[in-house]
Amino acid sequence: MKKADIVEFYARLAEANPHPETELAFTNAYTLLVAVALSAQATDVGVNKATRALFAEVDTPQQMVALGIDGLKQHIRTIGLFNTKAKHVIALSEALIAEHGGEVPQDRAALERLPGVGRKTANVVLNTAFGHETFAVDTHIFRVGNRTGLAPGKTVLAVELRLDKATPQPFRLHAHHWLILHGRYVCKARTPECWRCPVADLCRYRPKTPAPKAKRVDAAPA
Repeated sequence: MKKADIVEFYARLAEANPHPETELAFTNAYTLLVAVALSAQATDVGVNKATRALFAEVDTPQQMVALGIDGLKQHIRTIGLFNTKAKHVIALSEALIAEHGGEVPQDRAALERLPGVGRKTANVVLNTAFGHETFAVDTHIFRVGNRTGLAPGKTVLAVELRLDKATPQPFRLHAHHWLILHGRYVCKARTPECWRCPVADLCRYRPKTPAPKAKRVDAAPA
């Protein structure tokens, strides 16, 4: 995609949603870290339902460790892989206390050393909690980057690096959220809704998906 098209691409997404935000519920950097860790192979809606009561009770690593793994499991048992995720959340909470004074570090390498935290999770926390210009590539952004031609790549890291290189100011801070929301609600995996896409003319995807036909409503018999 040409530079001018990339600028136009982001400008249209920004016009449609000037202040994009994560759909995960959180109260501080720590609860965001926990929410993102829990969201792997789960929906934001499902995570929010599970953490609503949890975050009313727990919003620090110390409180999480005090709650314990069994107590945490009771809160998140509706989330897929909750046993493994509970272990990771307790372990990362202990690591935050032991290595960072209970604070979430503003450093990707330090975040990635925490149990259960990968590059995507680290990038989300850095961007959403601390305002870093990072690009957290999930399945939605990987699809949008490749399908549209904005940032093609064979791996998640390749797409991330391509986005980092191609995305200009003033769009860098919110690019991650614009792209994930676009992939979640418009540029869907099975059937992209090209007919209502604001960047369809800039996108390389062919063939474009037409608008669904209106259902015929037959007149009632006399």
